[in-house]
This record gives sequence, C-alpha cells and structure tokens, in this order.
Amino acid sequence: MNSVREEILSACPPSYPASFRARVARAPHAVAYRVPQHQEPEVWKDLTWSQVADEVDQIAAGFIALGVQPEQRVAIAAMTRIEWVLADLGIACAAAATTTVYPNSQPDDELFILQDSESVIVVAENWKQLQKVVDQSELNAQVHHIVLFDDDRPIDRADAGGDRVVTWDALHALGRDYLAAHPTALDERLDLMEPETLATLVYTSGTTGRPKGVRIPHRAWTYQGEAMHHMWRGIIDDRDVVYLWLPLSHVYGRDLLAAQMAIGFIMPVDGRIDRIVEGMGETHPTIMVGVPRIYEKIRSAVITQSPANGIQGRIARWAFAVGRESRPYRLAGKHLPWPARLRYAVADRLVFSKLRDTLGGSIRFMISGSAKLSTQVQTWFYSAGLLVLEGYGLTETAAIAAVNLPDKPKFGTVGPVTPGIDAQIAADGELLLSGPIVADGYYHLPKETAEAFEDGWFHTGDIGHFDEDGYLTITDRKKDLMKTSNGKYVAPQKVEAALLANVPYISQTVAVADGHPYVIALVTMDHDQLMRWGKNHGHPNDDYATLSQLPEIRESIDKFVRKANERLDRWETVKRYAILDHEFAQDTGELTPSMKVKRPVVLARYEKTIDDLYEQTTVSDLTPFTGGK
Repeated sequence: MNSVREEILSACPPSYPASFRARVARAPHAVAYRVPQHQEPEVWKDLTWSQVADEVDQIAAGFIALGVQPEQRVAIAAMTRIEWVLADLGIACAAAATTTVYPNSQPDDELFILQDSESVIVVAENWKQLQKVVDQSELNAQVHHIVLFDDDRPIDRADAGGDRVVTWDALHALGRDYLAAHPTALDERLDLMEPETLATLVYTSGTTGRPKGVRIPHRAWTYQGEAMHHMWRGIIDDRDVVYLWLPLSHVYGRDLLAAQMAIGFIMPVDGRIDRIVEGMGETHPTIMVGVPRIYEKIRSAVITQSPANGIQGRIARWAFAVGRESRPYRLAGKHLPWPARLRYAVADRLVFSKLRDTLGGSIRFMISGSAKLSTQVQTWFYSAGLLVLEGYGLTETAAIAAVNLPDKPKFGTVGPVTPGIDAQIAADGELLLSGPIVADGYYHLPKETAEAFEDGWFHTGDIGHFDEDGYLTITDRKKDLMKTSNGKYVAPQKVEAALLANVPYISQTVAVADGHPYVIALVTMDHDQLMRWGKNHGHPNDDYATLSQLPEIRESIDKFVRKANERLDRWETVKRYAILDHEFAQDTGELTPSMKVKRPVVLARYEKTIDDLYEQTTVSDLTPFTGGK
C-alpha cells in the first residue's frame, strides 16, 4: 500500500455518519447549508451544522421507528433540495442504505430500480413521485412506507397510499417520540457501521441497457472526502461557498456531500436548473461545480446574444482576442508584458467582469465532470479570466477518480488521479483503477461484476494515457469506437464534443460512422436559443419544428460545422448531417434520466434518416481544405 493512501485512510472515520458527526463536533455553529425559501425576490436561509444534526437525528430515528433495518435500502425520488440531503443523512445515521432514483425516471424504469434494489421505504418528493409508487401494485408488499416531502395530493386522491404514506413532518414527530423512548438508538446504529458496510446503491445511466446498481460502501465516501481534503488543502476551506445544483441521484452530486463533510465549506442547495445563474447571483459562490453542457450553454448564450455588429460586438471580439493573447503567460505562471497587462485590464473591465458578475462575482474557479469537456470551451472561459478545471470519474469510483488543480492545470487532460489511488493502462489502452474509492461491484449481477472488477482492478471501459507529469487524458470510450469502411477508428465523443463546442445553437448530436466511408451526424437544436433566434429574425410565431428546418438555420449551422471540422482529423470530419425537427426526449427512450443519449435507441429510430444521408449523391462542401489535415 502506498504511503499517501495510508495517510488518508488513517484520517478516515469508519463510516459516512461518523464523518458527519465529526464535522458537527468541529464546527457546530458554522453555516452548513443555504436554503431558498421560494419567495420573490428569493430569500436564502442559513442552517448551521448543529441545526442540521438536530433534524437528522429526528429523521434517522423516524426511519428506525418505521422499521428500517441496517443495510436495508431506502429510495429517494426527488430533485436536489435540502430535504434530499437531510433524508440521505438520516438514512445513513439509521445504518440503512440510500437507493438513488432520478425524479424524471419513467414509471417502468423506477419500478425496475425499486424492485432490483429491494427498497422497503421510498422517499417521494411530491404527488407526481408518489403516483409512481402507489400506482404500481407490484410494490405493495415490498414498499411498506412512503415518506412524502410535499403533501400536494389532489383532493380526490387525498388518501392515496393510505397508511403507508408518512408526511415529512410526521416522520420528524415519529423520530422525536422514538428518541425520547430510546435515547441511545442512534449511537447503537452508529456502532454497527464499518468501512465495508453498504452506504449507497447508485444506478448507472443505462445508456446501453438496463441501469446497474453500483454498491458503494462507506469507505468509498469517507475516502473521497478525506482525499479531496488532502488534495485541496490550501485551496478550498470552510470559508468557501460551493453551489449545489447537481442531481443528487447522480454520483457526482453525491460526492460533493462527502467532500463537504471533510472540508466544511458552505453549500447553497437548489436543484432548479432554470435558476442556476440567478441562484449564483444571490449566493455568490466561490466555486462552481457542473457538467460540460452547463458551461457550453453559458458560452453559447454569450456568443449568440452578443451583437454581431456595432460597437459592443467589436469590443467583445477585441476583448476575447486580448484574452487569448494572455493565456500562454497565465498558464505558465508568468507576468504579462506591461502593454498586454494594460490591454487585459481594459478588456476585463469592459467585458470579462460582467460575465463574472453574472455568476455571482466571487468565482475563483469552476470544475467540470461527468462527461468530456471541450478544450475550446475551457480556453474560452480562461480567456475571460474564469478557470474551468476538468475532472474524471465514474459511478463505480464514487465519482472523482482524477481532477486538475488550479495551480497547475493542463487543458485537455483530466488531471492526476485521486491521491492514493493506483492506476494503470492495459495493453489495449484501457484505464484500470484500484483503491478505496472503487465500488464493491454490481447488485444482483455477479457476471458483470466479475468482468468489470478483476483481481482488484476496476476496468473503466475508457481508453486513456498518462503524460510525463502523471496527468491523465481520456481519448475514447472502448465500446463506442466506430470503424469506418476505410479502416479508420473514430471516437464519437470527440466528434460530438467538437460540434457542441463550435455550433452554438445545438443541444445534442450523435455521430455515425461504423461500417460507412465517412462520418455523418444527427443534430438537435437548443429550444430556448432557437426560439430566441426566431423572435429576433422575423419568425416570432413559428414553432420549433418549423424554425429548425429553415434554410437560414441550415446556412448558419453549415458555417459552424465547417469550423468544427477544422478541429478534427480528416477522417473524423462530418461530411453530412441532419437537423431533426424535434429534440431527443426521455419519454421516447432517447435520453436517460441523466439526459445522456441512448445511442442504440437513436441509431435504430433514425435508421432511415441515416441511410438517406449516406445515399445522397451531391458532394459535401462541409470540409474545407486544411492543408492535408
């Protein structure tokens, strides 16, 4: 065992609840969370660690009063909100295990997860979520209680669920009564938990089939927290404010909670995606954690909303040119020459400061994970004085397996691996990982577990390599590589990332090449941006389907696709594409609950569209001559 791992393990409490208790003991009166009160204008309420502990004790005791046993699963089906955090902590302190369920899961998918996980209690956000449980007769015998955050049952269904339904307030009351009668109950449950005790059952996205339940023990969360504390010491501390909007049903959001226990930073909690920018402006976070699509949308909105002509447009273009000039100096830690320094100060005052103000005005840096971040997006933000650090992880590694640090970032890489974690590149280029963050395997799937977790190594399925400084670059997804009829291998993620970074109006894209002579793409438009374009270009009453097929849109997209192709090798360039007259949707099976594209579904559903693109006889003019690239 390496010495760094030993050092971190020695700092790890035996369980996630023990980590929580330690944080409360260290700083009982410090602010833990900021919670929106859903007012206009929005007001945020602070919760201290001691206030959180008092409420969590009631919730944990309430679950015990409902009969939950150690390591039994309690599912949470809700958006990111403070009640999710408190419920998860309560489940953990009752020595049970949380099953994560996306609130936008289709009823059949949720039924599968609840049955597969053998969850005995479901925590439902509201009537919409409650219906998915009470309307499934298959769950009547298994799920003996449903805890309801918001009791908004309609009048004609006010008794839906019957005695099985326990309101959020009633759960607290049960807990208070139980603690009065059994004052040592929570201490007794705490003593039952060890590092290998099951903490969370997180289900994968299910992009290629049924979701798999990943068994994450307590040691994965405690190690993640202490490893982040070790890695970020001197960079992030308990004065920082980290805005939490990520879905807590996803391992990425859940990992932030583990890091908070070890580091103690303040966390505003609000999962309303349509209010991320407003929420950041109200809470002034110092660190933003998100996914590539959020950063792409911010960049796209700035680009598309900036006037193409006029003084403002010229100033913006000049400012970003100045920013690009400054990048090599700043990345190398060198001072800009004084003329460049003066130009950057003017650009910052006129343009860049306004972008930072939009994000709350206090951002020190941002972190991107969950999918590949385009280097172009990174460099665009960096030109504006905003550092976006890319990281990497999987559900099976309890999220963060590698991440860049702000003092020495390398764009295009995902940084060094988590401290104390072993990594190696297999003969076929696949990344293998080993260490305390690696999950125990898949629930009820011994064959898949044996294939992915072999001899102490987790086979990530990702192709990558390390540079001389130990920075990891992920290049492909092993199973997703496409081979053209000319024998060239193409990574769809690379092509799709280039399109998303360079075509400001698109929301999703699927590259196709397997068995064909060249690459084509299916493209969907961002609804909000498309409707805004229509309003500003004389089509205020046209719907999405009509706007997406306008010749003006096609002409504009052509221009941007050519720009994207300049970033790709010749055999990767997109020769033809189709703009679909609708966006991919979850209810049609094209997207997972985490909004990832289900490639097999899309390829099958749009087979005729794909065939038509390859059967076109006209010569594509999308690929400019780039000197033989």
